[in-house]
Amino acid sequence: MSDDQGGFEDVRETLDGHPIRSLLAYARPYWLRLLAGVVTSFATRFARLVPPIIVATAIDRVVLQSGEPGLLSDAGLVPGGEITGEAARIALLEQLVVIAILAYLVRSATRFASRYLLQSAAQKVQRDLRNDTYDHIQHLSMDFFVSHQTGGMMSILNSDINRLEQFLNTEFRQLIRVVATVGGISVVLWTYSPKLALIALAPVPIIGLASGLFLRWIEPRYKSIRETVARLNTRLENNLGGTAVIKTFNRHAFERDRVADESQSYHDEKVAALRIRRAFFASLRLTTGVVFVLVLYIGGRDIIFDNPGALSTGAFALFFLYLRRLYSPMRRVGKSANKYQLAKSSAERVFGLLGREPTVTEPVDPHEPDSVIGDVAFEAVTFSYGDREPVLRDISLDVPAGTTIGLAGPTGAGKSTLLKLLPRFHDVDSGTVRVDGVDVREYGLRALREEIAIVEQNPYLFSGTVAENIAYGDRGVLEAEWKGESTEQDGDARKRVVEAAKAAEAHEFISDLPEGYDTLVGERGIKLSGGQRQRLAIARALLNDPSIIVFDEATSDVDTETEELIQESLERLIENRTAFVIAHRLSTIQTADRIIVMDDGEIVESGTHEELLDLDGEYAALWQAQGDSETTVRAIKE
Repeated sequence: MSDDQGGFEDVRETLDGHPIRSLLAYARPYWLRLLAGVVTSFATRFARLVPPIIVATAIDRVVLQSGEPGLLSDAGLVPGGEITGEAARIALLEQLVVIAILAYLVRSATRFASRYLLQSAAQKVQRDLRNDTYDHIQHLSMDFFVSHQTGGMMSILNSDINRLEQFLNTEFRQLIRVVATVGGISVVLWTYSPKLALIALAPVPIIGLASGLFLRWIEPRYKSIRETVARLNTRLENNLGGTAVIKTFNRHAFERDRVADESQSYHDEKVAALRIRRAFFASLRLTTGVVFVLVLYIGGRDIIFDNPGALSTGAFALFFLYLRRLYSPMRRVGKSANKYQLAKSSAERVFGLLGREPTVTEPVDPHEPDSVIGDVAFEAVTFSYGDREPVLRDISLDVPAGTTIGLAGPTGAGKSTLLKLLPRFHDVDSGTVRVDGVDVREYGLRALREEIAIVEQNPYLFSGTVAENIAYGDRGVLEAEWKGESTEQDGDARKRVVEAAKAAEAHEFISDLPEGYDTLVGERGIKLSGGQRQRLAIARALLNDPSIIVFDEATSDVDTETEELIQESLERLIENRTAFVIAHRLSTIQTADRIIVMDDGEIVESGTHEELLDLDGEYAALWQAQGDSETTVRAIKE
């Protein structure tokens, strides 16, 4: 199992370049929207700096009637010189009110515009990234799904991509906030008092350095947290999906303990990271507190002793209004560093996954025939899963078009694996698999797989209606069902669904369902019996109208009556098709054109049912054992 229950640590190995740069590349198509959002965001921040300047001007010029000009006078927005008389003071106050109203109007309009533009851009990046990641996962080869669990993939598609959207949405605006606020306040403070401005701005490089150290401290923690979350998700998914087994064996306490262990690991990792975070933020607050005291003491002494460059009363008040606004975004830098590290960890997993290449790939010039006859040949095929021992050893088998091949043998003999090589779910280690004389590795994957239908032992049904699950076998029919364009009364799509269901002996039980073909089957088809699910899977495969069909123990879970119904129509189901039937019940394949008996990855016997019985070998022994078992079962029932 990869990464101990699906941690997906191995996908980081395929990461190309810095993950945040890869994330920003997804934002590039929306650069105009982002640029407008940045401009309006800066405008919002600058508009927020105006009210404290108005307050300072009002204190000095309106309340104290000082002759101090101030920034607004220097900018020509209010008259300079000493203000005397109630009328002049009221006139100046009214001017300040108008400036304040304009500042708040600008702030409100630009705040709406910036948040809408930046958040909508982040949502678009999230949408594109999730679509691309999902599509990429779907195109990865089956060996990836064998070694990675669904919980880990769901964690990437949901938690990780959502975190990246939040990072773009929130932290990008926070970066603008820091740059605009610190830059604007620095200019204003320096204008009033360079000495006090130096004191007020001294923590800025300290906070920047501390944030860099914080990133180094916290990075290993958040990598570990992400892996722990993936393991916890996988454990929860396994347990929720296996509820029936847990109840059957009464393993509630055991599974509760296993979930508790994973939860405790997550708790310990989060608490350790929380300890570092809280210590970091506390140190930032202490630093800013020291600066506040220094500005208060030094600025106050200058005013008391009327030192050169001493601040006016209004400017002194402005300093403290700005100090609060200056350190609020600076303290937010630490939180942003925390969010950055979380986003970087998520981006490593997302873009590492996007950098993972499928092991089964399209050829440069794919063979895409108009039709497939169905000739199949396995030539000296050897195959193993990764570095394990070979599952198939030197298998050679010629199957003319229209032939029905039965495959028998003990569990683990390699029957299913052999047929997975046919649609290129895996590629051979050595040898060749051919369809119509052409190596399957030369086919376009879509062209090849559209001609091969597989009915598995435990067929997967999607949450939806009966008709939608059958329609999955044909793209056009599926789209008609999904869009609601097909009904029981009209529409060629629904007629084709019904015909496929009848051919699979499924129409009768479907008609007895509460809503017929529009009945919801539940998650994974849980509302249907095993036999009903298999008949729907057979109908789905038939609707695909393939040249080659594979039945992988497709009647193993049906009752005897249902099996007989399927057996009666088997010749009709495989008519004009090449068929491979893997059977646990040998009665299913006794009429096959040829039966292949496999054991330990090799073909040990081959022939018709009668020929193999006469041979008195492996097949005859299996047949005899099943016959004795069925006789015993009948005797018990009687």
